[in-house]
Amino acid sequence: MSMNTLSNEKRCQVVAALVEGNSIRSVVRMTGIAKGTVLKLLVDLGLACEAYQRRMLVNLKSRRIQCDEIWSFCYAKEKNVPIEKRGQYGYGDVWTWTALDADSILMVSWLVGERDAGYAMEFMSDVAKRLTMRVQLTTDGLKAYLTAVEDAFGCEIDYAQLVKIYGVSPEGEKRYSPAECLGCEKHAVTGFPDPKHVSTSYIERQNLTMRMSMRRFTRLTNAFSKKVENLEAAVALHFMWYNFGRVHQTLRVTPAMEAGVADHVWSVGEIVALMEKKSN
Repeated sequence: MSMNTLSNEKRCQVVAALVEGNSIRSVVRMTGIAKGTVLKLLVDLGLACEAYQRRMLVNLKSRRIQCDEIWSFCYAKEKNVPIEKRGQYGYGDVWTWTALDADSILMVSWLVGERDAGYAMEFMSDVAKRLTMRVQLTTDGLKAYLTAVEDAFGCEIDYAQLVKIYGVSPEGEKRYSPAECLGCEKHAVTGFPDPKHVSTSYIERQNLTMRMSMRRFTRLTNAFSKKVENLEAAVALHFMWYNFGRVHQTLRVTPAMEAGVADHVWSVGEIVALMEKKSN
């Protein structure tokens, strides 16, 4: 069954399974639809979801932003990438940069790429252009943020870094467990950040949501992305559902509704319909 012959009901069935954290192979088994067709639907819809959100997530009145980077890998783990593909983007480690509004819990911006100064600059520039007010920003201690934030915001920001202090990893747990966090240090970088709001707790909770809602982010699995384009599409679809379609348990509305970007809870069918609107 090809993408063009899929009924709208079948498309919604596939997308509903994907946004609830099912792997591509499990969706194939559940729906009887060919793997290639499921992947084609994911990529096409992912592009439509990204385009819609890039267009709609602007002029945001956010006051507190938290940023982080979440690790994943494509094709193979970094140490297993063939020699002829080493150093090429999309083979080995891939990072997803995320920026979350701490009040509406809206995912304001994201970027799939590498964890370096170039991607930091691109990411923070995109974050800045979506905001209309002076914000308090908190990031981790990644040094690339320092120049990127200054270039994107100048002095019109209250910016602090939350630097975690880790102990030595217990022997035998290095592969599966992170080192114990012994504490955090708050470093004011620009402006006058309020110490009580120097936090990354919301964005770190979002990392868990991503790992639970996208099978390719689950650790110790064979469901990782084989192509970076598929990873980018999965991330865009996830944030479309997270921002517009899933009611937040505490807010009782979607993040997009809380932020004033949407006026209702989106259905899976409405999200699927974005493909038709993009092609017209």
